[in-house]
Amino acid sequence: MVINPANPLNAIESAPLMTVQTPATATRRLILGSSSVYRRQLLERLGIPFEVISPDIDESAHAGEHPAALARRLAREKAQAIAHGLVSGERNALVIGSDQVAVLGDQRYGKPGNHAKAVQQLQALRGQVVVFETALCLFDVASGRTFEELVSTEVEFRELSLAEIEAYLAKEPAYDCAGSAKSEGLGIALLDRLSGDDPTALIGLPLIALCRLLRQAGFNPLIDA
Repeated sequence: MVINPANPLNAIESAPLMTVQTPATATRRLILGSSSVYRRQLLERLGIPFEVISPDIDESAHAGEHPAALARRLAREKAQAIAHGLVSGERNALVIGSDQVAVLGDQRYGKPGNHAKAVQQLQALRGQVVVFETALCLFDVASGRTFEELVSTEVEFRELSLAEIEAYLAKEPAYDCAGSAKSEGLGIALLDRLSGDDPTALIGLPLIALCRLLRQAGFNPLIDA
């Protein structure tokens, strides 16, 4: 989906940037706007040269903002914050932004940040069907066009005892993951079922959707890298 650059929802404040990866050598400069090691590792699977720049934005939700709308907005703001920090000679870039929230009813669950909050999250999610909304934004700096997708993954947590929750977090402290579980690791043992269209979306970066958006922006990962 192409977003109209004139849309006021696209307007953000510029933020300080930090480069943490080597420059890309592909036909287009590809930048991942994220501080997440998980997203970096996922993007590495494509074998495309890229850079990582960590965006510095306010990730607070707006009053009454739906969790999926929050994820979309933050993914867009991350990409645009990086784009706005580029100088004129660096405008031939495609910037990737992504954000994820776990949703149960009207309640949003982000990164717990510490052990106590992770225990609380898993106690709230046990035995429940949780939707992980992963928003993806690709910003074409040269044209000003924005491409977006929202990928939903449905996850059913097992009924978990407190002893199981504590044992899991002792072995895999998933304090930097929405929902307090790493499905790509031991966290899979917390689940009864998951379903979705993009297997890497739950980890944080939906690669099927990303390749689709890159092609829409004129960059074919099979040919242009």
